[in-house]
Amino acid sequence: MYAAPLPSQLSDSNRRIIDNNATTLRVYQVWKGSNRFCLGGRLVFGPDIRSIFLTISLIVIPVILFCAFVSRRLIHQFNNHVGNLIVAILVIFTVYDLILLLLTSGRDPGIIPRNSHPPEIEEDGSTMSTDWPGAASQSSVSGVPHLPATKDVVVNGVIVKVKYCQTCMLYRSPRCSHCSICNNCVERFDHHCPWVGQCIGKRNYRFFFMFVSSTTTLCLYVFALCWVTIKKLMDEYHCSLWRAFMKSPVSGILILYTFVTAWFVGGLTVFHLYLIFTNQTTYENFRYRYDSKMNPYNRGCVRNVFEIFFSKIPKSKNNFRELVKLDSSALFAPSMPSGRTRTMSPELPKTSYDVEMGKRQAVAAEDFEEIHNQIDSVGGLERCGTQPRHTNQGDKANWEISPDIRMLAAEFGMEHNINDREKAHRDH
Repeated sequence: MYAAPLPSQLSDSNRRIIDNNATTLRVYQVWKGSNRFCLGGRLVFGPDIRSIFLTISLIVIPVILFCAFVSRRLIHQFNNHVGNLIVAILVIFTVYDLILLLLTSGRDPGIIPRNSHPPEIEEDGSTMSTDWPGAASQSSVSGVPHLPATKDVVVNGVIVKVKYCQTCMLYRSPRCSHCSICNNCVERFDHHCPWVGQCIGKRNYRFFFMFVSSTTTLCLYVFALCWVTIKKLMDEYHCSLWRAFMKSPVSGILILYTFVTAWFVGGLTVFHLYLIFTNQTTYENFRYRYDSKMNPYNRGCVRNVFEIFFSKIPKSKNNFRELVKLDSSALFAPSMPSGRTRTMSPELPKTSYDVEMGKRQAVAAEDFEEIHNQIDSVGGLERCGTQPRHTNQGDKANWEISPDIRMLAAEFGMEHNINDREKAHRDH
């Protein structure tokens, strides 16, 4: 008879063998969100990273057209120093705008790390919320207490409800929300911007606003220079506006393009200026409408502006390049019966094997019951007479327990049940 060893019975040599067999990867390689990583986890993007290339092209292509076709006329109409300075300012401002785009889309927006286990249930009943009427009924049915869907947090003297995130297994901090696109909880979540391909949160909102406002300024700069070119052509050739457009068609195209774009990004800039002055996020503005009730985060216009532009950006809570170890038990996930798969969760290098064995004991009840049911099903077939009692090789192969069930039975100390049934079958 064989019984699986308990965690306390594992020798140090066995633990070293298990630790040596564990696969070491970096955090970004086992990341559970939908993010895309570049340069070995140094840059983190959203899943819609391809939209960034569209945004870059919408910025760079008009600038290239301006430098190739319009700037020559400006340099010719002005003296060389002034014309070259105009073009140099445009190029520098474009590079600055692209850097802001990269700082917005390529950094951690404020992702809150997921918990590997749900938090402990608080004993204080004041945190329980009546917004979750099914909590009591579910607890009574299963006998296991459930976490409340919301709990109350006091912010500047105002009670704010924070929700429990089933995906990240944590209570979100105030102003935190779970992005369905990136599949992460983000601090001070504003919105997910498809143009930058990233969530806008606490750590990149400043750069997002600077990017939008600088793009607006860039559009107005090109718009104005194109009109100056058209005006110079009208004065030089004493022609109408239409003939001036015919002499410099690229200027006309850029005027139309920058006019439409400036309305879009300019309106976005004005809207976010309003949000900054009132200390709101886009999500809060559309969901809660603080105009009709008190905003617990509004500290006055000056302090609100200072919080966005002059406060220290918090350090990221994620080290995407940190080395982690995969659970050794997860390597057997494909052989689990009933199609269930255990996810491979990363463990820090300092985590001992005893902790992992504790996790396995937590789910042992389910596996124990499943193995027991399968063994009993085989025995039930034999007792009911539906299992043929022939000793030929083909029928014997059909009766035998699969290697997967045998391995799990050995793990939970049930191999003697299988051996007894095999012996009884051979006697018949």
